[in-house]
Amino acid sequence: MQSATRLTLLLCAAWAATVLYGEMGAYWASYLACSWPSSPPYSSLPNNHVKIAVVADPQLMDSTSLGLPSSSVALQAAEFYTDLNMRRSFQSAILPFKPDVVLFLGDHFDGGPYLSDEEWQESLFRFKHIFSLNEQRSKPHVPIYYLSGNHDIGYSAFFSVHPEVLGRYEKEFGSRNYQFSAGKVDFVVIDAQTLDAGAKKSKERSSSWEFVKSLSPGNASHPKVLLTHIPLYRPDNTPCGPYRSSPIINQRVSYAALDQGITYQNYLTKETSDLLLSLLKPVLVFSGHDHDQCTVVHSTPFGPVTEHTLGTISWQQGNLYPSFMLLSAGPKLSQNSTDMKPEVMTNLCFLPKQTHIYIWYICQFALTILLLVFWPTNGLGSLPCMNTFIGFMRSVGAELFSRTKEKNDEDDGEYEMVFDAEGSMHLVKKAVAKAPSASSDSRAIGRGSVVARAAAGKHQLEPDSSILVEMGSEMTSEDGAKLARTSKSKVRKVLQRLFRVIQSIVVIAALNVPLYMMLLFKDWIDH
Repeated sequence: MQSATRLTLLLCAAWAATVLYGEMGAYWASYLACSWPSSPPYSSLPNNHVKIAVVADPQLMDSTSLGLPSSSVALQAAEFYTDLNMRRSFQSAILPFKPDVVLFLGDHFDGGPYLSDEEWQESLFRFKHIFSLNEQRSKPHVPIYYLSGNHDIGYSAFFSVHPEVLGRYEKEFGSRNYQFSAGKVDFVVIDAQTLDAGAKKSKERSSSWEFVKSLSPGNASHPKVLLTHIPLYRPDNTPCGPYRSSPIINQRVSYAALDQGITYQNYLTKETSDLLLSLLKPVLVFSGHDHDQCTVVHSTPFGPVTEHTLGTISWQQGNLYPSFMLLSAGPKLSQNSTDMKPEVMTNLCFLPKQTHIYIWYICQFALTILLLVFWPTNGLGSLPCMNTFIGFMRSVGAELFSRTKEKNDEDDGEYEMVFDAEGSMHLVKKAVAKAPSASSDSRAIGRGSVVARAAAGKHQLEPDSSILVEMGSEMTSEDGAKLARTSKSKVRKVLQRLFRVIQSIVVIAALNVPLYMMLLFKDWIDH
């Protein structure tokens, strides 16, 4: 019984450690594993740099995500745990870096264009709760900038027919084409869903290109960083660097009938990409949409331009390795320390692998049940194989660490001098008298070296056949009673083991479920 109690306490401690790490420690580990990027001369980020945290594709789940009704328990559970994971990531792994600016690269919602106004407002409330936007009133204000994504407003084939989705988005998140500055770097935000619109004369497409052309590319004092939700064009099977976890996605563009716009695209067209790069001449490009990490270098007449496609922050959007990026923008001291040159540095950071944590929970639960069911009542020492193993290890230890050498029996004993007929002397070992050993079937008889053994086999009496029959009948009845008692004993042992397993599970749950619930509410409630 003591062995079962020790096992239960050990499993309680193991589950407490697992829950604390999976629900809290894993996010601290992600925070400690990352840092703000800095130039080689500096060990940390200089004070004159602006710190920007970049997040891509939260894509909050809704009734369009799994094809389930909004009242479905399965959908509500999926929404809760997905929202909780992103809130923990933002609260425990991103905000502790104390960014000066937070930037979202689009796709805030999953079914944004197709949601009713009521559903859209509900998703908006969840979005603000997840990313602490409701808490900005009680904390120092951190500027937040947004990009529109295809899951927010749709592609041109949709919003050209339903322009109200554009107004709904702009009312809450602001303009879809704009520019802001951080440090000495200008960030250009483009509504990529309108750039390749199939309808050449659409109002949305024209306004986006007019905005791009209005930006003066000749101002060299402030370099530009291009922000687009849809990545720029790249040839098929272009390598994405070491951080890619899924296969490369090649270009695919789908158009609606009668030149009514685009219904889907995963990259901008080559013509659009080249025109953007030539007009803006950015030093860096950031994009989302792909849900996975990808770093490519575009060749341009004015030099190579690096594009970082950032992976999703949500573990439910097809990427087992969610991530975010830390970006620093500011002046860089040259060697003469007199003039300032703008500098943009980046560092990709990964968040906890939530899918792996849940798999870990399942495996540990199965291991817990197996240990409780098959753990010996008297501990591992009651197992025959364990006793044999312990005995073997003891014998090996005795052989290795023993420093005493056993003497040979022949070296011991007393000797006497014996003279032969010729008068020569010889040393003869005295005979050692040994205690006679008794056995069940033999007995030493006589003296000296002569031993007589009784032949027990020849003097055994053969039992009478009638006696054998009576004995056989008695043994049959006794065997039946023994079998009945054995079966009852086995049932009793199974019930006792089942009761012990249930009792241990109740104890483990009583200690760890409150801890788990406390961590859930701690991270979910607004501070």
